[in-house]
Amino acid sequence: MRLIGKLAIGTLIGTTLTLAAGVDASAQEKQITLGFSQVGAESAWRTADTVSVKTAAKDAGINLKFSDAQQKQENQIKAIRSFIAQKVNVIAFSPVVESGWEPVLAEAKAAHIPVILTDRAVDVKDTSLYVTVIGSDFVEEGRRAGRWLEERYKNDAGPVNIVELQGTVGSAPANDRHAGLIEVIKSDPKFKIIASQSGDFTLAGGKQVMEAFAKTYGKQINVVYSHNDDMTLGAIQAMEEAGIKPGKDVSVVSFDATKGGFQAMVAGKINVDVECSPLLGPQLMAAVKDVVAGKQVPKRIVTNETVFPMNVAAQILPTRKY
Repeated sequence: MRLIGKLAIGTLIGTTLTLAAGVDASAQEKQITLGFSQVGAESAWRTADTVSVKTAAKDAGINLKFSDAQQKQENQIKAIRSFIAQKVNVIAFSPVVESGWEPVLAEAKAAHIPVILTDRAVDVKDTSLYVTVIGSDFVEEGRRAGRWLEERYKNDAGPVNIVELQGTVGSAPANDRHAGLIEVIKSDPKFKIIASQSGDFTLAGGKQVMEAFAKTYGKQINVVYSHNDDMTLGAIQAMEEAGIKPGKDVSVVSFDATKGGFQAMVAGKINVDVECSPLLGPQLMAAVKDVVAGKQVPKRIVTNETVFPMNVAAQILPTRKY
């Protein structure tokens, strides 16, 4: 009886271990793998976005395969093809530029791997090549900046000369923040964009472009319209070196509303910062889970954002997470 009892217990333990191993294996098999291609690390905004994605993936129990494209489209295309070869469950990426994605996205579709766009959109005829776009409405951001300028200069006879520091050529935020501004100011002839050039969303690029603008246009400049805080901070350096007082001699309009942007507002050097939140990780992971589960997701998921004028910066700065 004792021998039988020991055998029975041994069998029970073995069966239990086998079942447990099976459950663990099953759980591992069911873990979602997400391939994510990031634009790069060109700005504080982008760094915060990367941290948000990595943290949210860990919190959601999603296996994240992360690739940094270093602001090159060819690197993103290679990464997407690598994700396809690895048979990930979902591919997500923030496209460097809007065009040129059809071939690789068609490859993902043929492999039955859904694609989610984050932060930026792509320009493709077949919108079934991606499931959804998560991020900001960049055109509306441009409109918000334009409306602020209208209010700021409503009693000014003009001209109001604007120099524009654009983001990466061909990127959605650069295209759309320009378009949104134009949409608002085109009906008022006193607003004139006298120069527009790309600073590639970097501090060094912003400084270089603004140095050229200051040298060429000097006191003719009334407004600096800069597509992100990093370029704006570089432009501020260039203006100060040229003897121009940002925020006083010229109105400085920026985008992103990062801590650096808020600090510049507190110092009186940025007049208004249009928010563009980089904290997209939780929304992305929720969408990934819904897609894998076969649930319907909206074609466009817009983040909630606002506009911060200089006079509220000191109060809000302590609450900024990026």
